[in-house]
Amino acid sequence: MQISTRGRYGLRAMVDMALHVSEGPMALRVIAERQGISESYLEQVFTSLRKSGLVRASRGAQGGYELNRQPDQVTVGEILRALEGQLVPVYCVGESEGASCDREQYCITRSFWEELRDKINEFLDGITLKDLADRAKATLPEEPMYYI
Repeated sequence: MQISTRGRYGLRAMVDMALHVSEGPMALRVIAERQGISESYLEQVFTSLRKSGLVRASRGAQGGYELNRQPDQVTVGEILRALEGQLVPVYCVGESEGASCDREQYCITRSFWEELRDKINEFLDGITLKDLADRAKATLPEEPMYYI
C-alpha cells in the first residue's frame, strides 16, 4: 500500500489548516504557497475533503476553506480514506463489492492481511490533526521577532 500524492498533499494542507485554525477561512492560494503545492491540484483535493465533510467552504472577500471540526476531532485515517479510498494492504481484504477472491475460504495468509489492515487503520485513526500540528510546531523554526 502506498499513499498517493493526493493523500500526502491533502494531509499536509489539513495540518497547515490546523496550525492556522484561529485565523478563520483560508484561501487555497495561501495554503498552496505555504506548502509548495499547486493551487489547481489543491482545488481537486479540497473538493473531496469538502464532500466528505472534513472542510467547509465559504464565499466572499473573507471566504475560503476551514476545518468542519476542531483539529483534535479529525483523524489522519478519515482524511486519507476521504482522499485515497479504503486503506488496505491487499485488495482481497477490502470492504468493497467483489473484494473477495476464490481462495478466501482456505487462504493461509488472509488472517495476516486482515490483521495488518486493522492495525494500519487503528494507527491512522489514533492520530489527530492536532497531534500532527503539535509535532509540526515542535519542528518548525520560531518566527523571528522584529523590533522597531
